[in-house]
Amino acid sequence: MEFNATLVGEMIAFAILIWFCVHFIWPHISKAIEERQLKIAEGLNAAERAHAELKDADSKVAAEIKQARQQAAEIIDRAQQQANQILDKARADAVAEINRLKAAAQDDIASMAQRAREELRERVGALAVQGASKIVQREIDASAHKAMLDQLAAEI
Repeated sequence: MEFNATLVGEMIAFAILIWFCVHFIWPHISKAIEERQLKIAEGLNAAERAHAELKDADSKVAAEIKQARQQAAEIIDRAQQQANQILDKARADAVAEINRLKAAAQDDIASMAQRAREELRERVGALAVQGASKIVQREIDASAHKAMLDQLAAEI
């Protein structure tokens, strides 16, 4: 290899190129790299914050769902209790109505039995009068012997 002017010129030109690049081009490139690094760091931080916010939102959603399920269960329990109360009240009303109707029927039966007894007493009294009149062969006055018939009916 020969050491000549061309090699020296190339070395000087390369040195000038390096000096020019270091003073004018390299600061812009390093500034762009630093800005890009800051943007990437900010993006990573934003992603971490978003991830943390997503976890918080997921936990809040889970808590809301749990609370909603609890409220739904409470509403269902209250509705079941109200339904049971309504059924119990309806049963009690039905039993009271049955007892009332039964008492009314028993009263009707007792009054009908009393009327039947009174009618039977009257018929027995009339039959007794007829029988006695046939036996005696004379007519007995019913109005004259009413006290006797009432006493006879009371005994029967």
